[in-house]
Amino acid sequence: MADVTLEKIDAALVVTNRNGARRNPLSPELYATILAATDQAAQDDAIASVVLTGEGSFFCAGGDLKTLVKRREMSEAGRREAIDGLHGVIRAIRACPKPVIAAVEGGAAGAGVSLALACDFVIAARGAQFTVAYVKAGLVPDGGLTARLAAQLPRPLVSRLCMLGDPITADRLYDLGMITELSEPGGAMDMAAQYASRLAAGPANALRDIKSLLETASFMDPDSQLDRERDAMARALGGDEGAEGIGAFLEKRKPDFAKLRGGV
Repeated sequence: MADVTLEKIDAALVVTNRNGARRNPLSPELYATILAATDQAAQDDAIASVVLTGEGSFFCAGGDLKTLVKRREMSEAGRREAIDGLHGVIRAIRACPKPVIAAVEGGAAGAGVSLALACDFVIAARGAQFTVAYVKAGLVPDGGLTARLAAQLPRPLVSRLCMLGDPITADRLYDLGMITELSEPGGAMDMAAQYASRLAAGPANALRDIKSLLETASFMDPDSQLDRERDAMARALGGDEGAEGIGAFLEKRKPDFAKLRGGV
């Protein structure tokens, strides 16, 4: 079996890292598969979401230390290029017009945390451990992790996570608003599938624009964000989804957005 698989389940593309014996580390194959999934999702109206998960009891262990040892032998320019491989994946997740869901069992470490937190929805099993322990190897976080943590968590906690490498549980991250929902152990993928089903029933164009607006909301100046909201709302009001949603509300029925994307 391939180390990474891509399969369509209902209206979702599911990327599964199948190297569970090694806690599902990052790999060029994983990068390529995620890029293929986000590209396919962007082009295929029948795809409503992308789900990232790992085989077995751990989501992703981040970078493989043997690979990092080899990178020490590269030039600094070569190391920058290798790191850009990860960053290209993070950018693709954030730029994907369809929502991306992480289904996390057991936990994530290093850039595996970056991968999970880049997603729009993070479903994690209770007790799962998230570890940002680069500092223990004399390294620094990458994959957009410092920006994501600093934007959503108190600075003293971020300092503990990044400077001391202390783990944090999914339960606490949920309480702090960084985890979408907690599942029972072994149930993260099932709950992610439920979210994927709900997204498939939603308005695809509106979801695309909402994701885009949320992506810029934290750094764009307020006036520019207002302009972006205005433009997106004007499109939505004039579109088929707006007609269906408003009509359903007035007729006191459930909107059928799926018919607008080919009956997904």
